[in-house]
Amino acid sequence: MRQEIQVRQGREEVNELTIGAMARATGVTASALRFYDDCGLLPPARVDPATGYRYYTEEQCGQAVVIRRLREIEVPLELVVRILAAEPAQAARLLDEHVAGLQQRARAAAAVAAAIKRGLGGVVVPGAALAEAFEQVRAAAATGGEFPVLTGVFLEADGSALTLTATDRYRLSTRTLVPRQPAAPWSAVVAAADLAAAGAWLRAGAEVGLAVEDGALTLTATGGVRRCALIDEPFPDYRAVLAGLAPVRTRVVAERAALLATASTGPLVLSITESVLTVRDSRGARALPAVVRGAPLDIAFDPEVLRAALTSAVGPEVMLDLAAADQPAMLRSATDGDLTTLVMPVHLP
Repeated sequence: MRQEIQVRQGREEVNELTIGAMARATGVTASALRFYDDCGLLPPARVDPATGYRYYTEEQCGQAVVIRRLREIEVPLELVVRILAAEPAQAARLLDEHVAGLQQRARAAAAVAAAIKRGLGGVVVPGAALAEAFEQVRAAAATGGEFPVLTGVFLEADGSALTLTATDRYRLSTRTLVPRQPAAPWSAVVAAADLAAAGAWLRAGAEVGLAVEDGALTLTATGGVRRCALIDEPFPDYRAVLAGLAPVRTRVVAERAALLATASTGPLVLSITESVLTVRDSRGARALPAVVRGAPLDIAFDPEVLRAALTSAVGPEVMLDLAAADQPAMLRSATDGDLTTLVMPVHLP
């Protein structure tokens, strides 16, 4: 049942949807809706000043679905805004130009995913998306040490999402996927090495089912079955870590490719003013296209650490949520799911 709240405005009654109801109605995850609000693309109709809860109207569902479909074909945020604001003919021309660009970069269109086979148990997700998610979060897992659980990837299925999380106590990455076929809630810590070994096999499967059976994570696809070892230890409460971060004072939305093009030696300094993002590296200083909100801030990163987070991000843009020069930076991105990565800064040179 859709969760709705009736608000009386004058003589009219307006049905408002909570962010969870909006997510279920549109297929856009709650995390992606927050991302679109924070970058100004799809703000809610109302935010409760006391609780901070976001509320949407039914009229916004159509716009959210259009945004989701545009992002599924890798339309950048700037172009999404232009398409939504354009007349139908102009919007069609912009879409044609974008598709033509996709065709130039990839000659063959992706084949339509095969229908989910009967009996494919557990949570079902696209194989390529699952392999990509494993690779994105696995970079934050430990490669050894005294805590074996940190060498694993924490999987959580709650019926409407599949969340993958890894941390070595210095880095943290978490990614959410929307399953094609939900299942009963479960969670498990899976050996990262086993997941890495299954990467090519996962990409070959149009649909992959995940289930915890007989002390292992079972991956089922048309090409057969793979089993991944579990780590029988409690995973750290990463949600408490995220909730305990200092309040965001500065937010930057920038092109991922532009940040990746920075030099890879020496500290990488981001100088953020009210309207400009300036990057200083071993090649000098230059301004990058960005949308900036909040207080001015200078913050520095190890370029290889930041590059690893940017490489694993999803979508053409990334959002940096910054609290202070000595506090963890939260790097967020969203397309068909979402990815959140914490990156530790270094001392300003």
